[in-house]
Amino acid sequence: MRRPFFALLLIAVAPAIYAQSGSERFAEYGQLIIAQLSSAPFPHPRRATGHTYGGRSYPVDAHYSDSSVAIFIPKGFRQAEATDFIVHFHGWWNNIDTTLSRYQLPQQLVESGKNAILVVPEGSRNAPDSFGGKLEDAGAFKKLIEDVIDVLVRQLKIKTRTIGTIILSGHSGGYRVISFILMRGGIPEKIREVYLFDALYGQTEKYVYWLDHYPGKMINVFTDSGGTKEETELLMADLEGWGIPYLLKDEVGITSDDLHKHRLIFIHTDLDHEAVMHGRSQFLQYLRASCPRNR
Repeated sequence: MRRPFFALLLIAVAPAIYAQSGSERFAEYGQLIIAQLSSAPFPHPRRATGHTYGGRSYPVDAHYSDSSVAIFIPKGFRQAEATDFIVHFHGWWNNIDTTLSRYQLPQQLVESGKNAILVVPEGSRNAPDSFGGKLEDAGAFKKLIEDVIDVLVRQLKIKTRTIGTIILSGHSGGYRVISFILMRGGIPEKIREVYLFDALYGQTEKYVYWLDHYPGKMINVFTDSGGTKEETELLMADLEGWGIPYLLKDEVGITSDDLHKHRLIFIHTDLDHEAVMHGRSQFLQYLRASCPRNR
């Protein structure tokens, strides 16, 4: 598998909240809160001694000890009876800060006009590792969302604890944690959409199970050289064999109508692995056609 670079999205539990270094960069777009939560992916017993990949060691203190969860409230956010969330997971060789900045997630969320809160949990920090930590455990994702809500209520950002709709978004190595969340996260019925940005490397049966049992929508973007094309083509072949309709289009030809009308969307892009989220403001376009309520 080609090195998955980035995939972000979500939350954890604990009282400590602090301002992230450099969060002022996003002040014109909204408010960024960084919470240290016990329900965050890491630390985790399976990475208590770090991780080894390709003959190189990635020690726990530098890569698997950060329990940070980024919570971004877009400017103009309106409280409602339920709160919608977009949870993004970064992939290999990334962290919260690089993900928010490089892929312009706050900017794209604000421009999309969606009345939803973005959550990006710290995964394997700056390491080649797709392991989702605690979020691979049964019920863990529900706990994370509840902890994020607790932070927001205590900070007087929202009044309700009711969970609205949830979009899961993942870049590259973020595919693994999303697949486990769909299967055992505890609130699959709340997850209405999944975006995979050059990220379908495996765990495909978990995505198929969710699609078969819940009315959710999935957008899968794939490149020629990112390592996801073969798995994507295998999935499309299976869908054809099962008589399940889907849309396949080149990215330059995709329309807003396509994004609104179809449930299973496969998008081939000529962009490289690192540009699949922001090179053509893709994250923004998908959010505009998505389920969270408009402002």
